[in-house]
Amino acid sequence: MAPVGQRIGNGEQNNGEEGQQNLWYSILGEVSTHSSSKLPANKSILVLGDDESGKTSMVARLQGNEDPKKGSGLEYTYLDVRDEDRDDIARCGVWLLDGDDDHSRLLQFALTADNIEDTLVILVVDMSQPWNVKASLDKWSRALSVHISRLNIAPQKMRDLEQKLIQQFQTYVEPDSTQETSGKKSTTVVTPNEEEQVLLPLGETTLTHNLGVPVIVVCTKSDAVSSLEKDFDYKIEHFDYIQQFIRKFCLNYGAALFYISVKEEKNCGLLKKYLLHRIYNFPFNTPPLVVEKEALFIPLGWDTLKKISICYENMMNIKPDDPFEDVLIKPPVSRKGIQDCRETVAEDEQLFLMRQQNMLSKNISQGKAAESPQRPSKTSASPAAVTPGSASKAKIDPSKAGGTPNEGVLANFFNSLLSKKTGTGSPQSKAGDKAVRSDAKAELDRMTKGKPVPSQASSTGSAS
Repeated sequence: MAPVGQRIGNGEQNNGEEGQQNLWYSILGEVSTHSSSKLPANKSILVLGDDESGKTSMVARLQGNEDPKKGSGLEYTYLDVRDEDRDDIARCGVWLLDGDDDHSRLLQFALTADNIEDTLVILVVDMSQPWNVKASLDKWSRALSVHISRLNIAPQKMRDLEQKLIQQFQTYVEPDSTQETSGKKSTTVVTPNEEEQVLLPLGETTLTHNLGVPVIVVCTKSDAVSSLEKDFDYKIEHFDYIQQFIRKFCLNYGAALFYISVKEEKNCGLLKKYLLHRIYNFPFNTPPLVVEKEALFIPLGWDTLKKISICYENMMNIKPDDPFEDVLIKPPVSRKGIQDCRETVAEDEQLFLMRQQNMLSKNISQGKAAESPQRPSKTSASPAAVTPGSASKAKIDPSKAGGTPNEGVLANFFNSLLSKKTGTGSPQSKAGDKAVRSDAKAELDRMTKGKPVPSQASSTGSAS
């Protein structure tokens, strides 16, 4: 029986060795799979929009940067992308083009025939100036279309890119908001059953301008809605008209739509998650958001003309087909930005009065120089003949002051200065008061033209 037991023991040992080998094989297989499925390092985002539209602030928020620095021309930066499932890190390049039309030629460095399939485009419009939305979308979509047409992309490659966008639009499935995120990257597995899947045809206005590149329209400064209601009397129908116009544009180009506010941190985190979903196929389970007018989100493939028609319900005085320029009239005076409100610090009162006194003195000296030689010159009393004590008590009667009626008004002005008591201000303000009163007394003496004034004469006699 011993040999039999020995044979059994050897069998268990062999089974253990085979299990260890299988374990090592599985570990090596996981490492090999992990190394071959790292995040791609050639992905990039191209951001287009007018000057002061909020491009730099938006990208800074996506980066987590609290101190954005604005560049010029074509600026390059990046987003740090982390895959928690595989503990992998990659950098997604970000190109920001200046809003000047002359810089459109710089697109050749950001979007090429080689990287077009790895690039996503963001069109940024400023919601604080909604009258510029149509012009901005037309400008940058045209610039993008012209640039792509000049890339000389192979016809078959361009058809593949266009078909990819059409397939993404047709196969969109609205996620379940209650679905739990597994934390793993979502993948699509083609099975024989999926060949029987029926894809609905596109609408008449859907992807009529297929550029072969994913597009997202981002409306920044969505918090300006309240300011537009207050300053320009915008109603609900105006905002619904803007929304339906932008959504129709997105249908034409197969674009997703976001309303964000960097200032109030609305939809910024959601925008980053959606970008990672579209670029790296990360999981994304947020359904469309169409209730809150300041935080709108419409993903690619969800929208239709029938859903857009819901916006027509609040449009009583505006028709959907009305010209954009007739509905949203640009204000006569272009405002730099509704959100740009800076605190104005008032100038010190005494410094202001001293500056006005100097200006009056210059005007008087210029008037004397222009007088005719036959006209008798006006003499003014020397300020040195008046003591500080008399200056505080001296008054001038406007009815007795010679010259034009304007000098009577000036006399009242300088009397008010002389009668003003010095407060408990700073030493600088007290010095300013003393200088103002000295100058005011000199001006009063000039106005009297040597005529005795009772209060002035008594004050001068007591001083002597």
